[in-house]
Amino acid sequence: MDLPAIIEAVLVASEEPLPSAELARLIRARVAEAEEALQVELEESVAKAKDKKNKPQDAPETSQQSESPKTLPVWLSELASTSTNQVITAIAELNQSYLSNGRSFSIIERAKGWKIFTNPEYADFVRQLFPGQKPQRLSGPAMETLAIIAYRQPITKAAMEAVRGVSCDGMLQKLLDRELICIGGRAELPGRPLLYETTGLFFEYFGIKNINDLPNSAELRAAKLPEPEPETTTESDDKGNDSDEGTPPQNEFENLGK
Repeated sequence: MDLPAIIEAVLVASEEPLPSAELARLIRARVAEAEEALQVELEESVAKAKDKKNKPQDAPETSQQSESPKTLPVWLSELASTSTNQVITAIAELNQSYLSNGRSFSIIERAKGWKIFTNPEYADFVRQLFPGQKPQRLSGPAMETLAIIAYRQPITKAAMEAVRGVSCDGMLQKLLDRELICIGGRAELPGRPLLYETTGLFFEYFGIKNINDLPNSAELRAAKLPEPEPETTTESDDKGNDSDEGTPPQNEFENLGK
């Protein structure tokens, strides 16, 4: 067995994505387990040898007693020092092999780690497994709100509304319901307003590992935003409300890789 094949087997068996470091740890753990089992076998062999010396000279010797202690296979011993870089290299080899042989899947790294995904061109066939699920769509206002959160997270609702010029209550609830954003804490500001940030599902849908993978991330995260107005009890009265009514879907969220 070689490292790429072992990694492939682990990823096929795993229900969750696995980071490179975790894959390397699992492989090293298997080697340590084998070494421990070998050590136990060696100790048992030594104990049997002592018992043999205490037996009469004419006592028959079993084949098990005459066996010499085993050693780990060379290929398994070499995996004892598996590193993160070796895992990444092995995954690259697997993907190259899949591409060369025209396979329908590849190993892709997402925010939570590596996972095997089917290629997008097979999405129409894979979708037949889930007849009850329809593609999720977001309206333009929801996409605008999500983009602000993605680039400037963690961010308060007031800061979002300062950029958009309208109330974001409806859009925030929609994004929360779809688990694309979550509440990440409270800001150290008067009233301790909630902070919003994207979730792991957001990264899955957009096929990125982290915020730095977003287009023009450094530039847009550094851009100066309008200052939010002071919080008031009638805040929703001075701002219009977003509505999806009459707004055609602007973006389709489909996890074609799964």
